[in-house]
Amino acid sequence: MRLVPLLILGMTSAAALAQGSGQPFMVGTRGFATLQAAVSAIGDGEGTIRIAPGTYRECAIQGAGRISYVATEPGKVVFTRIACEGKAALVLRGRGASVQGIVFSHIEVGDGNGAGIRIEKGPLAVSNAMFLDSQSGILSAEDPNGTVTVDHSTFSGLGNDPTGNGAHGIYMGRYKSLRVTACRFERGQGGHYVKTRAPYVEVLDSSFDDSHGHSTNYMIDLSNGAKGRIAGNEFVFGRDKDNHSTLITVAPEGAKNDSSGLVVENNRARLAPGVDFKPVFVGNWSGEPLVIRGNILGAGITPTARRF
Repeated sequence: MRLVPLLILGMTSAAALAQGSGQPFMVGTRGFATLQAAVSAIGDGEGTIRIAPGTYRECAIQGAGRISYVATEPGKVVFTRIACEGKAALVLRGRGASVQGIVFSHIEVGDGNGAGIRIEKGPLAVSNAMFLDSQSGILSAEDPNGTVTVDHSTFSGLGNDPTGNGAHGIYMGRYKSLRVTACRFERGQGGHYVKTRAPYVEVLDSSFDDSHGHSTNYMIDLSNGAKGRIAGNEFVFGRDKDNHSTLITVAPEGAKNDSSGLVVENNRARLAPGVDFKPVFVGNWSGEPLVIRGNILGAGITPTARRF
C-alpha cells in the first residue's frame, strides 16, 4: 500500500505574490487582494481562484456559486490562525466547492472546533491538501444530498479540543456520503481520526499512524452505522489512548443507518512498539451482519466483537 508523504512546506511571505498582476488571488485575468474579494466576485456563478504561494492570515465565506480553490504551487499556500464566523478558514455553503494543494494550520476557535474547512452545504472535493496542528481538519454541518471526497491529503496533529467536547481529523454530520482515498492520518491530539454519520462511507488505501498520538480515540468511527467499504488501509495503534478498546466502530451511538453488508477487507493493523492493550479491530454495535475478510492483524488485535 502506498503511504502519502507529508508535503514539504515552503512557508513564504504573502508579499511574494504571483508575477504579473501583483495580486495573490486570481480569477481568470482579474486579481484580488483578499480571498474574500475573489469569492465575492464569483458570486453565484462558477469559477476558479488561483492562489499564489504565501502564508495568509485570512479566511473566506462562500455563500453561493461553485468555486475551485487552487494553489498555484501545491504545499506552498498556507492559511493559518484565522477562522471566519468562529468556524474555519473556509466556510462553504454554496452550490459546490473543490480545494486543491492548500495547507491549513493552527486553526483554533473558542468552541474547540476550529477547522481548515467547514462544509455546510453542497458537494466538496479535496485533493493534495494538508491539515496541520489545528482543532479539526474538515468539519461538516448537515446536507443529506451532499457528498464529500478527500484524496491524497494529510491530517496531522488534530483533535485537541480544550473544551473537552471533541474535535476530529474529519467529522461528517448527516451528509449523503464520505469517500476518503490515499490519505494519511497521524499524530492525533484527541478525538477520532475519522468520525462520520453519513449513511455511505468509503475509506480506501489510507494510513492511520497513531504511534505518536495523544489521548486519541477510534481510528474510524461510523457513529450511526453505514454501508460502504473500508479497504486497503494500514493502521498502527498507539499507546496514549483515551479509548483503547476498538480501532473501527460501527454504530456506537445508535444504529440510525443501515450497516448490513458493510465491507471491511484487506487492511493491515498492528500495535505500536510497547503497546500492551488488546483492542478489537471492528466493534459492531449495529447488530447487522458485516463482511470482514482478508485483514492482516498483528498480535493482540481481535478481528471483531459484538458490542452492546
